[in-house]
Amino acid sequence: MDPKTMVLVILMFVFGIGVEGGGGLRYNFYENSCPQLENIVRAGLLPIFLTDPTLPASLLRLMFHDCQVQGCDASILVDPVEDRNLTSEMATEKNFGIRRREIISMLKTMVEAACPKQVSCADILVLAAREAVAISGGPQIKIPLGRRDSSVPPSYELADALIPPATAGVDNMLHIFTSKGMTTKESVAIMGAHTLGVTHCLNILKRLYDHEGDKDQGMEPRFEAFLKLNCPKGSLTSNSSFVLNDPTTLIFDNQYYMNAMEGRGLLRIDAEMVMNTQTARIMERFATDQDAFFRAFSTAFVKLSTSGVLIEDQGVIRKSCNVID
Repeated sequence: MDPKTMVLVILMFVFGIGVEGGGGLRYNFYENSCPQLENIVRAGLLPIFLTDPTLPASLLRLMFHDCQVQGCDASILVDPVEDRNLTSEMATEKNFGIRRREIISMLKTMVEAACPKQVSCADILVLAAREAVAISGGPQIKIPLGRRDSSVPPSYELADALIPPATAGVDNMLHIFTSKGMTTKESVAIMGAHTLGVTHCLNILKRLYDHEGDKDQGMEPRFEAFLKLNCPKGSLTSNSSFVLNDPTTLIFDNQYYMNAMEGRGLLRIDAEMVMNTQTARIMERFATDQDAFFRAFSTAFVKLSTSGVLIEDQGVIRKSCNVID
C-alpha cells in the first residue's frame, strides 16, 4: 500500500468514513447524487466574497457556533416560530454578532435547483466555511460529506451552555476540543480562526477593566491603552463597537499567533496560551511557521466538522434551512 493510500485509510478509520456505498461520511458522498455540489457552492459565494470581504469571517464563525452545539447539524440556521413556541439558538447572547445566515439559505436554493432533496444544509454550511478559509488565503481543506440536518427544534439554553464564553481559558479550551478528538496542537490551531474578523468590545471589557490596579498579565501596555481608547469603560455602544482581530483581518494567516507572542492578543486565552506550558511552544511554532499552522488547522477543521454529526436516518435533509418541517 502506497503512503497516500495508507493515510487515506487511517483518516477513514478515525472519522468513520466509508469507502464506497456504506454509511457515515465520505469524501465522495455526492459523487452520484450531486457531483456539481462543490462547484455550485463556490460559484455562489465568489461574487459575494468580492463585494463583502468580511464574509469569510462571518461564515467561519457561523460554522464554529453551529458545530459546537451537538455537532454540525445546521441548527443555528433555524428561525423561531412564535405560534409553535419554537425558539432559536440565536437567542443566546453568545451568538451575538453572528451574521449572514441567509447566505446558506441562498446556496441551498441553488443546490436544490440542481439536486433536489439530496444535500443537507449542514453540508452546505461546512462547505461554505471551507471556501471562506481558502478564499482568504488559508489552506485548501478536503472534507468528508454526508451530514444530515437536525429535525429537533433548537434550544437556545443548550447553545448557551455549550458555546464557550469569551472569558474561557486554556484548560476549558483544551477540554472542549480534545473531546472532539483533537490533539493539543490541533486545539491551538483551531483558535487561529481568530485571524479573521473582529472582536466586539463587549467581549473584552471584562479583561480590560476587571483587573484595575493590576497589570493584565500578558498584555503589552501600549496595546492595552489602545484597546481602552477604542472600548471605553461604561460605553453605551460596547455592543456595536469592535476592534480588528489583527492587522491582516481579511487574510487567513498566522498573524494571530504573532500578535499573541507580542502581548497583543485580544482575549484572555490569547495571553494564556503563550504562557501555558501545554501550549506555549506550539504558539511559538505557529508564529514562525505558517505552513505548520495551516497543516494543523486543516486536520482540526476536519475533526470539528465531523464530530458528533447526524448521519443517515439520524437526521433529515431540510427543504428550507431556516425551518424545521
